[in-house]
Amino acid sequence: MKEISIHGRGGQGSLVLAQFMAIAALEDGKYGQAFPFLGGGGERRGKPIMAFCRLDDHPIRLRSRVAKADYAILQDVTILNEVDVAKGVKPGGMILVNTDKGSEELPLNGDFKVFTFSAENLAREILGRPIMNTALLGAFAAMTGELSLNATLKAVKSKFPGSLGEKNALVVEKSYQLLTGE
Repeated sequence: MKEISIHGRGGQGSLVLAQFMAIAALEDGKYGQAFPFLGGGGERRGKPIMAFCRLDDHPIRLRSRVAKADYAILQDVTILNEVDVAKGVKPGGMILVNTDKGSEELPLNGDFKVFTFSAENLAREILGRPIMNTALLGAFAAMTGELSLNATLKAVKSKFPGSLGEKNALVVEKSYQLLTGE
């Protein structure tokens, strides 16, 4: 089982990103589970929040919060000033950070890999708004291989039908291509 923690701020779509991942897992013939962590004051806009996702080839019976994730995704790099994200990542894990800074510029040290990607800039370019969850979905699929591009595209289009779905699918595809070189 692979466990993912998603760190963002209220209103950035962290739970939606976790849901996209779980839906994509189902599209890939796997099992997925997505849920928020509703502690410490609720999900007020702008406050740090967390969402989680589990992916597995077998039914997922575990129903607890993720303590140590295989992967962590940071939607907002400023959360590093408030939350010790590295503490919640397994040795050998990976952290994907939405930023235009290089990984060496971030205060993240430990037995894990750090990748940076400006998901916000890509979202602004295609969607006209800094809603970066679909860009991070494509980046996650490209960097980990845990989800296929086809499954992520289907997940986005199932949640957002019509032109909104098409635009968000384009964001997923572009971020995937930027990171795989395809």
